[in-house]
Amino acid sequence: MARYRFHSRIVSFFCVLVVFILLSPASAAEYPQKDKAIQLMVHWSAGGSSDTGARLMASGMEKEIGTSVLVVNKPGAGGQIGYTALSQAKPDGYTIGSTNFPSAISSYLDPGRKATYNRQSFELLALHVVDPGIIAVKADSPYKTLQDVINAAKAAPKKLRVNTTGIQTDEHFATLWLEQLTGAQLARVHLKGSAPSVTAVLGGKIEVYCGNVGDPQVRGSEFRVLGVLDYERSPFFPNVKTFEEQGYKIYFGSSRGFAAPAGTPKEIVNILSKAMGNVTKTEDHKQKMLNMGLTLRYMDPAGYKKYWDEFEAKLRELMPLIHKES
Repeated sequence: MARYRFHSRIVSFFCVLVVFILLSPASAAEYPQKDKAIQLMVHWSAGGSSDTGARLMASGMEKEIGTSVLVVNKPGAGGQIGYTALSQAKPDGYTIGSTNFPSAISSYLDPGRKATYNRQSFELLALHVVDPGIIAVKADSPYKTLQDVINAAKAAPKKLRVNTTGIQTDEHFATLWLEQLTGAQLARVHLKGSAPSVTAVLGGKIEVYCGNVGDPQVRGSEFRVLGVLDYERSPFFPNVKTFEEQGYKIYFGSSRGFAAPAGTPKEIVNILSKAMGNVTKTEDHKQKMLNMGLTLRYMDPAGYKKYWDEFEAKLRELMPLIHKES
């Protein structure tokens, strides 16, 4: 009878082990399965720079990891619909998604938006792009320097008009930071996208343009770029000083990375992150991103986490100013 009980326990143990293996997330040894596609969710509509950059990454990853990477667009609510879906997806490495700043953070920092996720809802994979912010004016504007704009906004508070592409966008936060640091007071005009913002500035309805290095409209002769909100000069505007070079330590822009649902095994996170890093090193990817006017800035999971934490800390500081405006 004792021998029977012993064999019974052995059988039970192996049954539990089999069930555990079947229910456990895929291991690195078998990931990715060649006949199983990885879904990359992009929380914005097809055709924009976030979507295009993600598709370039997906194409490169297919060559790196040997399976299909399919981009699926889940736009809506400033990215919140997509972030929610990503946070609730199965953490097996077959569903990953884009993480754009500031929306990935501001959406859960704002209590009114009632987001069901936060930083701990995601396993960070990689930072891909930082599209630094810029301040520009029309080429024939009387404001020749960044200091001219600041002085005018201090001399006549809330008179100098500047665009944003919406509430809680990178332009909104960047102009709030500028005011916080300098004491200037701008009149923000929230518009739906960079195209109407460009039209408003060129049409004389707004005096100051706030956008990004990657905005193609500002590279022509119709605009004068006064400063770049980054730690270093942009290769797209090598003769334009950073804000820091002009005495203002402000660093802001639109950042784009990738994440997986929390609980995705570390081995799989490392496989995906390494593949993304390898893609960013290829000359083909570099050239295509350069053609789009996007600044590559790869960070691995550890670097991206540090970057996320620093970005979130600044947004927490600025968010009350947004609520004070409304």
